[in-house]
Amino acid sequence: MFRSLRRTLRSLRSRFVERHLGEIARSVRLDGLTYLSAEKMERIERNLARVAAEGVPGDFMEFGVALGGSAIVIAERAVADGRVFHGFDVFGMIPEPTSEKDDQKSKDRYGQIASGKSRGLKGDVYYGYRDDLYSEVVASFARYRLPVAPGRIELHKGLFEDTVPGVVSDRPIAFAHIDCDWYDPVAFCLRVVGDRMAKGGIIVLDDYNDYGGCRTAVEEFIASHHEFELEIGASAVLRCT
Repeated sequence: MFRSLRRTLRSLRSRFVERHLGEIARSVRLDGLTYLSAEKMERIERNLARVAAEGVPGDFMEFGVALGGSAIVIAERAVADGRVFHGFDVFGMIPEPTSEKDDQKSKDRYGQIASGKSRGLKGDVYYGYRDDLYSEVVASFARYRLPVAPGRIELHKGLFEDTVPGVVSDRPIAFAHIDCDWYDPVAFCLRVVGDRMAKGGIIVLDDYNDYGGCRTAVEEFIASHHEFELEIGASAVLRCT
């Protein structure tokens, strides 16, 4: 009985949060462009607004674009604020978790994806199985009147270690959404982005509550970067103080 009650309360909360999301956030969820829950999307919107209200300087970034839903939400805010948005992804099959710090849940999830049995949203083909995901994401941005263009909205295709350093090395960062599941990519992104975060800048970590490797990477990072405060919620938030 109590389990059923908890499920009912979670469902009611999710519907309440959904109604209070911004128009674009609701739309990308309706269009099947994001795996993020309403609570996680609200977490992104609230922290984007916080960065804007405090006038934190720097670009907006996302690591792990997938179908582009949350990237569209972040990019729309970036453009409205006169900032540049950068999205990073392999735009294909996610790399395997290979660190000993990745938990069994992570390895099982990758096994399901690699086997070809992962299901897409709303009955579509899973995004990692698509032939030209990059072009699909570019088209989705265009439908939201957010054309991908240099110096405004940029999508970088490839492994993070190949694409991120040349972009991140010479610019401050105000907001970053890290959604790349496993220990190695999360640790890499935190290491590179952490050194470029402006004071007051915010990092949202999608998988902190979901995968052990991500959680370990975050805990290691904050142990050596005391200027960041950790806030736990639907997704974890790191704020540079």
